[in-house]
Amino acid sequence: MDDREGPPTLSALRRMAGAIFHRGPDEQGLYRDAHVGLAHTRLSIIDLASGQQPMRSVDGRAVIVFNGEIFNYVELREELAKGGHRFATQSDTEVALVAWLAWGDACFSRFNGQWAIAIWEPEKKQLVLSRDRVGVRPLHLARHGGRLWFASEVKAIFAGCPEMPRALDPLGLDETFTFWSSLAPRTPFVGVEELEPGTTLVIDLAHGTERRTRHFEPSYPSHPGDGFTGSLDDAVEEVRSLLADATRLRMVRADVPVGSYLSGGLDSSLVAALGVAHQGDAFHTFSLRFEDAEYDETEFQRAMVKRIGSQHHEVVVGRKDIAAAMARVVFHAERPLLRTAPAPLFYLSKLVRDAGIKVVLTGEGADETFAGYDLFREGKVRRFWAKHPDSKSRPLLLDRLYPYLARSPVSSRAIAMQFFGRNLERAGEPGFAHAPRWQAASALKRLFTAPMRDAIGSRDAIADLVADLPSAFSTWPALSQDQYLEIRTLLTGDSLSSQGDRMLMANAVEGRFPFLDARVLELSARLPPAYKLKVLDEKHVLKRAAASLIEPAILDRKKQPYRAPDALSFVGADLPEEIADALSPSAIAAAGVFAAGPTTHLLEKVRRSKGDAQFSNADNMAFCGVLTTQLLFQSLIAKAPSPRDVSPATVLDALQRAD
Repeated sequence: MDDREGPPTLSALRRMAGAIFHRGPDEQGLYRDAHVGLAHTRLSIIDLASGQQPMRSVDGRAVIVFNGEIFNYVELREELAKGGHRFATQSDTEVALVAWLAWGDACFSRFNGQWAIAIWEPEKKQLVLSRDRVGVRPLHLARHGGRLWFASEVKAIFAGCPEMPRALDPLGLDETFTFWSSLAPRTPFVGVEELEPGTTLVIDLAHGTERRTRHFEPSYPSHPGDGFTGSLDDAVEEVRSLLADATRLRMVRADVPVGSYLSGGLDSSLVAALGVAHQGDAFHTFSLRFEDAEYDETEFQRAMVKRIGSQHHEVVVGRKDIAAAMARVVFHAERPLLRTAPAPLFYLSKLVRDAGIKVVLTGEGADETFAGYDLFREGKVRRFWAKHPDSKSRPLLLDRLYPYLARSPVSSRAIAMQFFGRNLERAGEPGFAHAPRWQAASALKRLFTAPMRDAIGSRDAIADLVADLPSAFSTWPALSQDQYLEIRTLLTGDSLSSQGDRMLMANAVEGRFPFLDARVLELSARLPPAYKLKVLDEKHVLKRAAASLIEPAILDRKKQPYRAPDALSFVGADLPEEIADALSPSAIAAAGVFAAGPTTHLLEKVRRSKGDAQFSNADNMAFCGVLTTQLLFQSLIAKAPSPRDVSPATVLDALQRAD
């Protein structure tokens, strides 16, 4: 996109569409004029007959490509129609386009949905890029050869511009080996950025200007009276009501069947129960089972299925399955992974697609918004301990954390007190609760080569994050601070990306997240911290809201986050060829990320282990980080993407020429 470089070619647009065909196998479309080219791959969910993209406005002023859904589009359309705006389709895509033309930047704060949007206004020579509140839908940008390239996935940018240099970014890897993910706008790739969640970028070619605005950032009350002032019972009722409507919206705003993931935990069980309440026994649920008993939740899944009477589907995943899928998982995730957790979800989304379902509800976002993670409880215990650091009784509360781990960090009291007792004097500083996790991940950077460490230099990723916190951050309660950091780091970069969008879209399935409904996000942020984390009872208000809808055994069980076998999946010498190739000495040297000596020692430790080996958390993360970084280098850096050929059904070409 640049006047000086001539129009984009149709062949480049077809390559970009072909590179992300998996995201939209139903239809492809292209738009081109003298300045801009747009390509779209469609997963048809709303207005199957007339929702093709790229889509022009009725008056011809603008054209849009859009990935995602605007769940309140019916209400917005009615409001726009009353204002005199005309529509040619029944799609949410057209509503998003007309809303921009009518309301400008303000439209995005009115959307209740998940989106990555590009709108081009030819007469103004203005391009608008926007991303939803918490980054459910991805949007990447790169500049090369006088052009701006943008796409849902990085591989589409590399396919459209094969001459663009491809390299791993040391600073992006530094963030990954600190926060478990790079933080937007940084990515693991040199020269490629990710548009921040809740952000709109307007590029004005006519005047050579760019403008970024935030339409959303997580925020919490600084004073109790500024938030939710009702009783706990009032909060329970409002949470239940909003979640029910958020689930209903995500089902009725689809012209195809909608199913639900069912993990056996509180969050997905509640969503599945609400789904069945709306749709009845024709509702499909999908569960992931593990051969390893430590990770398996079959008992709770089947108990919930028996209660709600859904049409249930299961897939069983073992260690060899994880190893077999890992190269494809990394190719789709487009980032290093410090856990294998996305791999089983790849199989789960395939189960959904094989059942003929395109859309699933999930419980993602509940732990971040209603304080479900052990990290929140850990932070509360450590802050309580910090008030009397010499206390012998206060640190005993650590015994109540991580009951599900075979090698729990609190299983040895002496080690736990040493680990969690560090830096108690910093209890009032930002990131205090997250510091143990970040420090544990950062220790893995000992595997980096000297040139990698030199490229990172004295840069401190944690200090950079702290320096970029909202001005009101210090006035929020401690739990709210922890929730903000969890949303900004792990939710967007890992849970919604590596484990969410990328594993779903790898099999052309759309995930919908009732807990990330705009209204639910607002309510959960306003609730008093004690409603969410009551003493050490996580998600207290949510448990009470779900009490009449889910199995008591699920409500009463100890919190067990989703996990999968990590290094254990790669024990022994019998590895898939692509895994062995990526971990070969020559491949490690070519990537230039990891030093040969310590990396070889780590790999040999895993290769020589037996099937019942127990690896430390550090070894698990180190191995996964090395393996997936190497796979990322092999699949997207060492070779260019090979997109499939596509035949667009919709071609809007103002230039009317083949190239």
